[in-house]
Amino acid sequence: MKKTTSSDLSKKLNISKARSLEAVLKAELISAVLKASKEQELTHAEMSKRSGLPRSAVTGILSGSLQKVTIDRVLKLLESVGLTLETRIKKTA
Repeated sequence: MKKTTSSDLSKKLNISKARSLEAVLKAELISAVLKASKEQELTHAEMSKRSGLPRSAVTGILSGSLQKVTIDRVLKLLESVGLTLETRIKKTA
């Protein structure tokens, strides 16, 4: 299955490249959090306590709701499962 890029998403949904990049980034980070939380058998309540986020927010984010989800909250969840983010920026072709 081909990975959806932010450019693809931007074109398909007729949204700005920045907005589509944010959506793809959030989705990839949430996917990593889900994988790590399953491996560690963490409950939403445990992740809530570790991240400082309300349990309802954790549940909403992990169920795939990207509306009103800030990068800050996703990063808190990432930290709650013991992950860090590394970024690479490159010039567009």
